[in-house]
Amino acid sequence: MKRRDVLKAGAAGALMPGFAIGQQAKVIKFVPQADLALLDPVQTTGLVTRNHAMMVFDTLYGMDNQFQPQPQMVAGHQVGDDGKTWTLTLRDKLAFHDGTPVLARDAVASIERWAKVDVLGQLMRAQLDELSAPSDKTLRFRFKKPFPLLPLALSKTSGMCPIMPARLAATEPSVQVTEMMGSGPFRFVPGERVPGSRVVYQKFAGYVPREGAPAFTSGAKIAYVDRVEWHTIPDAATAAAALQSGEVDWWEQPIPDLIPVLRGHKDINVQVHDKAGSMAMIRFNQLNAPFDKPAVRRALLAGITQSDYMMAAMGEDKLRWRDNVGFFLPGTPYANDGGMASLTSARSLEKVKKDLAAAGYKGEKVVMLVPTDFAVLNAMSEVAGDYFKRVGINLDYQSLDWGTVLQRLASKQPIDKGGWNLFCNFVPGIITTSPPLHTYMRGVGAKGTFGWPESAKHEALLDAFFGAAALPEQQRLAREMQLQAFQDVPYIPTGLMLQPAAYRKSLSGMLDGSPLFHNIKKA
Repeated sequence: MKRRDVLKAGAAGALMPGFAIGQQAKVIKFVPQADLALLDPVQTTGLVTRNHAMMVFDTLYGMDNQFQPQPQMVAGHQVGDDGKTWTLTLRDKLAFHDGTPVLARDAVASIERWAKVDVLGQLMRAQLDELSAPSDKTLRFRFKKPFPLLPLALSKTSGMCPIMPARLAATEPSVQVTEMMGSGPFRFVPGERVPGSRVVYQKFAGYVPREGAPAFTSGAKIAYVDRVEWHTIPDAATAAAALQSGEVDWWEQPIPDLIPVLRGHKDINVQVHDKAGSMAMIRFNQLNAPFDKPAVRRALLAGITQSDYMMAAMGEDKLRWRDNVGFFLPGTPYANDGGMASLTSARSLEKVKKDLAAAGYKGEKVVMLVPTDFAVLNAMSEVAGDYFKRVGINLDYQSLDWGTVLQRLASKQPIDKGGWNLFCNFVPGIITTSPPLHTYMRGVGAKGTFGWPESAKHEALLDAFFGAAALPEQQRLAREMQLQAFQDVPYIPTGLMLQPAAYRKSLSGMLDGSPLFHNIKKA
C-alpha cells in the first residue's frame, strides 16, 4: 500500500491501538523527531534531549527572539571590578520538582559540571578565579579579566546549562544523570516512560513563572496543559494518519512528501516556528584515519552539491531550504563569502578522486553512522553514502537506531573497537549566529564537541574576536575564521533547513524557536 493510500484510508486507529481518542483536553500528544534515548543534556548535544531538557530544567538566563540573553532564574545581576566580577541574584520562590528550594549552591554545582564539557563553558572556566555561593540567593563569578559573555554562555539552548540539585550535579559528566530533577514548568514522569515508544511529562504546580511576555526561552513560562506525552512513531505515514485523525496533536518534523497532504487538512496548521532553521553538515571524526588529514577532508569539498542534500531532506520547495551556505547562518552579521568557492565552483568527481589520492587516501575503511529512524538524517545519509562510494571511499555504511548512533558518537576509539569516521548531522541555526556560540567550528581537540577537530589558527582568531570591540573588526575576523574552516574542514556544510511543524488547530500560543511546551493552550 502506498503511503498516501494509508492516509486516505484514515486508518490511524488501527495502526496505533495504544492511543485512545477523545482523551482529556489538556493533554498534548507530540511526535518527536526521534526517540528520547539519552536523558542528560550535559552528556549530549542531541536535539531530542535538548527539547526534553527545556521542559524539565530551567536556566539562569533565557534567550529572546533576537537571540539575546535575558535573566530567567536570576532576578538580575551586578557587574563590578571593571567587568571582572559578576554577582547574580536568584529570583524568589524557585523550587525543584521535589519541593526543595533552588539554592545558589545548586546553581554553582550545575555550572561546574556543565563547564567541564561544554566548549563555551570551558572557555568561561579557564577565565575564572572563583565561582562561589556567598548566600542561598547569590552566585559570584570572579574572572581573571572581563568576561562579557557570561549571560550568553548561561542562556545557550544547545549545550544548555541545566540547573539541577547539587547532589545530582556532583555526578561526573562522563556518567549520565538519570534522575530528572529540575525546576522547569514540567516534571518528568519516569514510571510512564517506555523506551522507544513513550515519554510523559506533567505540569509542575510549584513552578512560579517570571514576569514578562514569553519569547523563545525567556519570559514567563506558563504551563497551560496538565500533561504532555511524547509518542515515538518512526513510520511517517502512521504519524501523519495519527495527526489527521486527532490521535496526536503535533508532529515535530513531517517529511516533505506528506506536507501537501497535511496542509490541505482543515484542522491542521503547517508552519515554520524555528526561524533560524537548522544548519546541516557532514561531520568528521578527526581522531581516526583517514579524516585525521586535513587534505583528505578538503578533497571532498569539490564534489559536494548542497542542493542534493537539501532536496533529499526537505523536498523541492526552496522556501524550506537554502544552499550556497557557509559556516555562519545566512542573513546574520557574521555570515560572509569567505572560501565559498570551495562549494560553489564547478563540481567534479574526478577532481575529488585525484585530490584524495594526492592527500594520501589509500582505500582505508570508513565507518559512516546512519540513523534509520531519523528521517531527515537518514535522507541526507543516503545522498552522502552514494557520493562517498562514487569518489572511491571504502564505505562501511552502518544503519542503526538514533539512540545507538548517539552512544557511538561519544566513542573516541578506533573503528575496529566501536569507533566511527563520519555521519550526517544538523545543528540549530542559532548556534551558528556568532563565533562564540559556534561550538562545531571550535578547534580544541579532545576537549571539544564529538568529531574533536583541532585548529590552533581558529582558536587564535577566536581569541582576537573576543578582544575586538567594533563590529567591522569582528566581521573581518569571522571571515578569516570561515576561510580557515575551509582549510581545516571541521565539517562540510550541506545547507540550511527550515523545517515546518504540523499541528492541530486546537493548539494555540506556540512560540517561535525549538519545540517549547510552555505558553501552549489546547482548546
